[in-house]
Amino acid sequence: MTATRERLVLIGNGMAGVATLEQIIKLGGNYEITVIGSEPHPNYNRIMLSYVLEGSQTIDDIVLNSREWYAENGITLHTGVTVTAIDADSRCIITDKGDPIPYDKVIIATGSSSLILPIPGHDKQGVVGFRDIADCHQMMEAAATYPKAAVIGGGLLGLEAAKGLVSLGMDVTVVHLMNDLMERQLDSVAAAMLKKELESQGIQFKMGAQTAELQGGERVERLLFNDGTTLEADFVVMAAGIRPNTAVARNSGIEMERGILVNDYLQTSMPNVYAVGECVQHRGNCYGLVAPLFEQGMVLAKHICGLDTQPYEGSTVSTKLKISGVDVFSAGVFIENEQQSVITARDDWKKTYKKIILQDNTIVGAVLFGDINDSAQLQKLIRDGAPMTDELYAELMGTGGCSHGKKKASVETMADDEIVCGCNGVTKLDIVSAIQDKGLTSVDEIKACTGATRSCGGCKPVVEQILQFVLGDGATVASSQGICGCTTHSRDEIVAAIRDKGLKTIKEVMNVMEWKNPEGCSKCRPAINYYLGMIHPVEYQDEKESRFVNERMNANIQKDGTYTVVPRMYGGVTTPEDLKKIADVSVKYNVKAVKMTGGQRIDLIGVQKEDLPLVWAELDMPSGYAYAKSLRTVKTCVGSQFCRFGTQDSMGMGASLEQRFERLDFPAKFKMAVNGCPRNCAESCTKDIGIVGNDGGWEIFIGGNGGIKARLADSFCKVKTDEELIDLCGAIIQYYRETGKYLERTSEWVERMGLDQIKAAILDDTDNRQQLIERVNIALAQLEDPWQKVLHDEPTRTALFGTKTNV
Repeated sequence: MTATRERLVLIGNGMAGVATLEQIIKLGGNYEITVIGSEPHPNYNRIMLSYVLEGSQTIDDIVLNSREWYAENGITLHTGVTVTAIDADSRCIITDKGDPIPYDKVIIATGSSSLILPIPGHDKQGVVGFRDIADCHQMMEAAATYPKAAVIGGGLLGLEAAKGLVSLGMDVTVVHLMNDLMERQLDSVAAAMLKKELESQGIQFKMGAQTAELQGGERVERLLFNDGTTLEADFVVMAAGIRPNTAVARNSGIEMERGILVNDYLQTSMPNVYAVGECVQHRGNCYGLVAPLFEQGMVLAKHICGLDTQPYEGSTVSTKLKISGVDVFSAGVFIENEQQSVITARDDWKKTYKKIILQDNTIVGAVLFGDINDSAQLQKLIRDGAPMTDELYAELMGTGGCSHGKKKASVETMADDEIVCGCNGVTKLDIVSAIQDKGLTSVDEIKACTGATRSCGGCKPVVEQILQFVLGDGATVASSQGICGCTTHSRDEIVAAIRDKGLKTIKEVMNVMEWKNPEGCSKCRPAINYYLGMIHPVEYQDEKESRFVNERMNANIQKDGTYTVVPRMYGGVTTPEDLKKIADVSVKYNVKAVKMTGGQRIDLIGVQKEDLPLVWAELDMPSGYAYAKSLRTVKTCVGSQFCRFGTQDSMGMGASLEQRFERLDFPAKFKMAVNGCPRNCAESCTKDIGIVGNDGGWEIFIGGNGGIKARLADSFCKVKTDEELIDLCGAIIQYYRETGKYLERTSEWVERMGLDQIKAAILDDTDNRQQLIERVNIALAQLEDPWQKVLHDEPTRTALFGTKTNV
């Protein structure tokens, strides 16, 4: 008879807790695992939020463990659920949803939250922290409306937030209490160099300033300082520190001070309950940086699996600044005292600075600016308490020969068990074995295989050095252009293989093209799914499980775990009957808000997951595809039907285009607009396809974008008839579908392809244009409303919603 597995519950779905689970699984821990997270997202890389804010990464890009990963490892995941307490007597977890969850062992990994300074006005609208995806969304929304922002706090988090807001087009001032930026990690020299560099990137600073009050009406309007001066700002980010999230421990009677108290094996005062990460206080210290949290997780994973392990005795902290164009590193002691000696090198021309601090000839600290290639080595030297020698001095200060020889010697002498990626606990031996056993030739492949560089990316230089060392001097390290770390194959190579070899399933593509990760990941599976459907529109059976969660649910998930439902309104026009349906459904299913969207539709916000089939059935309206990589909206003005300036029927044309191209899959979301005259009330100039009516017909524009990376559309051509317009739109859409990269918006596609090439393929080559129209017609003929299958097929409903839902 098989023994029942112990039930392990992880409270918190963040980086530290899930990394601990990864180690437990890797070590063969045999538990029935449940994860409970307050946010509606799977585990994501909080370190990369600054890149999401500045627009160089998307939310999907920073997901570390997709929902598929949890399922594949037999983990039950609850998102949008908050744990309120642990009942030790009944051994149950109590949540805000009511149903207790039994446990045998518990790991608390609730992380931390932004410290909102208790100054007058801190509760006004427009005041946020910077800690999670929801904060990012608020900041991006504010940047679209308000021009001036202030960031309170000149530390690591504040500077990342400021750079992101500047990238969004805001006028940003960092307000800092001290006279030096990052004064807990940098000396005055490095802080001054950092400030000068960030000023050149558009960030303004008010140093030595203490905020006394946030002034304004309901919304913040200005900051008042202790010296009586003010700063105008209609958006304020609090980035003055973090506070451990300890409510679960406090409500459960677990011992705590600033954080949850743990011993050297991460045990709390409650039996069978452990804690790890930013919520923890160990030997008087609370850590807010990633590497110590993963060190804790490795010790806890071994202990909970019953393996011998050294106790956790604390961490040597180091800091890297994650702002594009600025490289800063600090570890150990960074400001020397009279008993310590200093080695420095500063080059204002190359904007580099290096300082190494010695205590009795032992390396105890370092600061690097501009060039941080020696960061991993210095961190190890500081951790080991290594003595400075003439040879080491020559190596570190660049007086010992060519850099190539130096780096090779460095990784050659590195111990096999030395941790290269502190964020994910990856050793040199892990990387070397992966390279040798699996024939890896790029850093992306190493990341996909081992996890090294997956989090902060600071270990990438050392990983590159190990890769070059293992492959040898004569080998070429691949400059990976793969669509993700699972493969070196580009979009064009994958599409060509699907066509040339007749590949028909995702598994076939991965097998034939020798995927490094045989199951793929959350980046490549949706992309392959799209390419297969685009190339084989008739034969291919769409793999719903390979789509993002919003596309699988046909609704947009919100931060509280509920969904928004957006019915289709062709050209932004509706009827009294449809409005009544929307009102009736909203009341019946307790919709939290009803909002007019930017695309002239109505958004029902706050629908429970289990109610989605019922809501769609009672609406009896087509989905507006607000969640999909497809045609979202066709925005229209009232046109010649009503407007005294209108020369064309924009509402009629908008509805026709929307009805024709709805439900068709695109590489990315797609928006259109139709104006009845050149006054551009429907904002055609910022749409993927914008159409402007005039006395002689229509003018078509392509490649516009009104989002983070705004771009005005390019004039494509003019046509005289409605039929020509619809055909040309179909040809443009199909050419984009066939040549666009997955997740590439048309604004990026036009710049990559070149407007002249697109015109040549569609306008100049009439045969090709006709073939494009025929192919888009074939694809359109296969489409049906996805909710029809959900509404009329019980197995499909059960697979999506977990329980039977009567419609």
